[in-house]
Amino acid sequence: MTTLKEQLHEDLTAAIKDRDELRSSTIRLTLSAVTSEEVAGKQKRELSDDDVLKVIAREAKKRREAAEAFDQGGRAEQAARERAEGELLAGYLPKQLSDEELTAIVAAAVAESGASGPQAMGAVMKLVKPKVDGLAEGGRVAAAVKAALA
Repeated sequence: MTTLKEQLHEDLTAAIKDRDELRSSTIRLTLSAVTSEEVAGKQKRELSDDDVLKVIAREAKKRREAAEAFDQGGRAEQAARERAEGELLAGYLPKQLSDEELTAIVAAAVAESGASGPQAMGAVMKLVKPKVDGLAEGGRVAAAVKAALA
């Protein structure tokens, strides 16, 4: 069983051999971010697959935000490239929860905590976050909790 980091290295090699500039540059930047995360702090460490997934998710989020910024700036070509890079990175991430699945998890957490009203959002988030970690973006989770408590 290869680790996610090894898979990225293998995919980079394949992309270079195929002369796929988009894939190779995106994977290079992602591997660079993984390496930076490994050497951050007081001593070097080897990242687990979960940690590598978090780095990839962070990189994908950067691509989405950059694409939105380029759209607002009127640079459609650059926005399209950022979206393509984000889609490529999304292939390494686990499948995201659908809105219905997320709503069901949030509803169960609200019932479990007995929460009512927006002031209980923290308590509900504390229950929901471990269940959806890596499967749904934080903003989506917060919006679903807020809607359930409204």
